[in-house]
Amino acid sequence: QVQLVESGGGLVQAGGSLKLSCAASGRTFGNYAMGWFRQAPGKEREIVAAITWTSEITYYADSVKGRFTISRDIAKSTVYLQMNGLKPEDTAVYYCAARPVAYSRSGSDYRYWGQGTQVTVSS
Repeated sequence: QVQLVESGGGLVQAGGSLKLSCAASGRTFGNYAMGWFRQAPGKEREIVAAITWTSEITYYADSVKGRFTISRDIAKSTVYLQMNGLKPEDTAVYYCAARPVAYSRSGSDYRYWGQGTQVTVSS
């Protein structure tokens, strides 16, 4: 069992930055690929970024490429999402998720989820 706890959300002006953290506990975190997803009110959940357990492969949604960076620290059992150049359309609840080894773009493929952290970007 893997438990995930997100933090770092908040209110920021457009153009600002936030860094989300997702702390994992439970089974061997290093064997899991991690994904960041978001869900805005009235919209479907969408993937934002993902990273393999080796950190060799990362994925970014087109909407965040060049602005967001996913990274992980195996020793700290934590995955991060650095968000720069935030836009009002980035406003959503952000969730981290874990699945064994390889990342997936589909949320249904992830076994474990955090409770989410709210990110609000004002214009």
